[in-house]
Amino acid sequence: MTRKFFVGGNFKMNGSKESLSKLVKAMNEASLDPNTEVVIAPPSLYLLSLQEQAQNGVQVAAQNAYFKESGAFTGEISPVQLKDAGINWEVSQDVAEAIRIIYGGSVTGASCGELGAQPDVDGFLVGGASLKPEFIDIINVKK
Repeated sequence: MTRKFFVGGNFKMNGSKESLSKLVKAMNEASLDPNTEVVIAPPSLYLLSLQEQAQNGVQVAAQNAYFKESGAFTGEISPVQLKDAGINWEVSQDVAEAIRIIYGGSVTGASCGELGAQPDVDGFLVGGASLKPEFIDIINVKK
């Protein structure tokens, strides 16, 4: 079984409602490689609005989930709540079918070609470059 190439954008604590909406709009309008699985992980405040906006195969992930299903845990989000909201990914989620090696170093539009050509790299977890227009180039590195 061939493992599907993966590109994840971990926005960390960056972006605003406006800037992230513009980024998702650009991804929606771009010609993305259909053989690349694309997942973005915005700050939790923007999860649901970006999930509603995301199209073109772009999925939305939570950056973090607390291990308890519910309780008095201020500021935490449980996996059960994420699933209820339709968020099926979290950055540390196990892959059920196969283990994929996701490179999490400094991936940029300039470095993605060489990195993506490595035989054991199945995708990227992109930091700062996921907030820039070059993120679309990174998504399409296998196209």
